[in-house]
Amino acid sequence: MSLLFSGTQLGELSLENRIVIAPMCQYSAEEGQATAWHRIHLGQLALSGAGLLIIEATAVEAIGRITPGDLGLWDDATEAALASVLQDVRRYATLPIGIQLGHAGRKASCAAPWQGGAQLSEEHGGWQTVAPSAQPFAQDERPPAALSKQDLAQLKQAFVDSALRAVRIGIQLVELHAAHGYLLHQFLSPLSNQRDDEYGGSLENRLRFPLEVFKALRAALPAEIPVGVRLSATDWIEGGWDNQQSIVFSQQLEAAGCAYIHVSSGGLAPQQQISVGPGYQLPFAREIRQQVSIPVIGVGLITKPKQAEQALQEQDADLIALARAVLYDPRWPWHAAAELGAQAKAPPQYLRSEPHGLKGTLISNQ
Repeated sequence: MSLLFSGTQLGELSLENRIVIAPMCQYSAEEGQATAWHRIHLGQLALSGAGLLIIEATAVEAIGRITPGDLGLWDDATEAALASVLQDVRRYATLPIGIQLGHAGRKASCAAPWQGGAQLSEEHGGWQTVAPSAQPFAQDERPPAALSKQDLAQLKQAFVDSALRAVRIGIQLVELHAAHGYLLHQFLSPLSNQRDDEYGGSLENRLRFPLEVFKALRAALPAEIPVGVRLSATDWIEGGWDNQQSIVFSQQLEAAGCAYIHVSSGGLAPQQQISVGPGYQLPFAREIRQQVSIPVIGVGLITKPKQAEQALQEQDADLIALARAVLYDPRWPWHAAAELGAQAKAPPQYLRSEPHGLKGTLISNQ
């Protein structure tokens, strides 16, 4: 029997298989509001047969967006727009839907990737960024404003408010974004956190604000809503954040009620030297998994069904997240089920699409 297509739990949330569609920024919102693109994008992914769909990094305040096109969930207008999209998606999809909440910090105020991705000046639609310290992401960028303790308290409340909005519109899981060089990762890494107060310096101090945000979310949300964390296991820079520190962070998150750890890497600074290859982040996930008892999600150039199955069989991770592979092939779980001798759910309108010889691979989601 395929492990990839076996059921599992994230907190109190049951999943029918271990395929997770990872959060993937679309840069297609308008003033933070979901658009017709999100209805199309999330709609097709929600019919993929995956066990869980996590909505892209969603900003908890306007200046927390990576680009002007980032999705947001910070006011009634952004809440209503996303609620409308989800209402349509849920008419035909039955898989659980989560959301990743984040803040870009010093990596905010940038153009979309297909527009070059460079930092935008205020004259061209950008804004003043914020960070733990006044250290820019790249030397040629304007420095962010260092956050005061009052700012931190307001930011923590912004995360809570966005999470409560998410639950109100029926989101079933919340993932806190502490990876890829964005704000919470900026607090974790000694390369970006140069503070001299209780939020900077030692590992204990650098963990403090991300843990405070997590604990605030966990306390504010109903027990049946799992709260997980995505982290970058390493900065890929000597002297930066690494997997040993990630293990300590993961253990403290587990003690605070974290439902799972989602293991990525990199993104903090242009100096990173990443060794990219198939499943290149799985060794980090495996090391973390050996030190915690909560589920670990592995991600990173996992593109083939047998590769995903092997990662589970070898105990590299408990679940497998797909990103670019599922954009390229939104029916990846269907094809994986066929290859691994399992079954995947599909809308009844599509059941007759099964190729000859694969009848019974797809089962109705109704």
